[in-house]
Amino acid sequence: MVSTLAWVALALAALGVVGSLLPAVPGATLSLAAVLLYWWSTGYTDPSLVVLVGFALVALAALVVDVAGSALAVRAGGASPLTAAVALVAGLVLGLVTGPLGFVVGVAGAAFAVELYRTGESEASVRAALYATVGVLGSAVVQALLTLSLLVALAVVVFL
Repeated sequence: MVSTLAWVALALAALGVVGSLLPAVPGATLSLAAVLLYWWSTGYTDPSLVVLVGFALVALAALVVDVAGSALAVRAGGASPLTAAVALVAGLVLGLVTGPLGFVVGVAGAAFAVELYRTGESEASVRAALYATVGVLGSAVVQALLTLSLLVALAVVVFL
């Protein structure tokens, strides 16, 4: 029989997957909290410590992708650290107001605008915006896959 806390942990892990696709929602953190809640509910016996460390490492990887993915993509496109920071802030602000699409548009628009202002080169600005957009979308996909793997693995631990 699966306990109520196990169901709550699974629901929290599912929210983690959804949160990995939404701006300003800590999907990886929710997924890790789900694993820790389940571990606590079993008296720290299930999953084993080795499996728990594995869960934590996957959650940490998702968190790193969340924090650094977009900024690294902007930098890979040749943009400045200032551009990466402004693009992230603009994406977060627009994302909170308009959702995921606003996040992507905010990052791309800010990367383009800041690079155009900074360099005066439209081609470099378009490249920065393109890299920013690919970085945001790629980061979201990787985070979703990592948090989904945590949800599936937690479900296996709970039901087996």
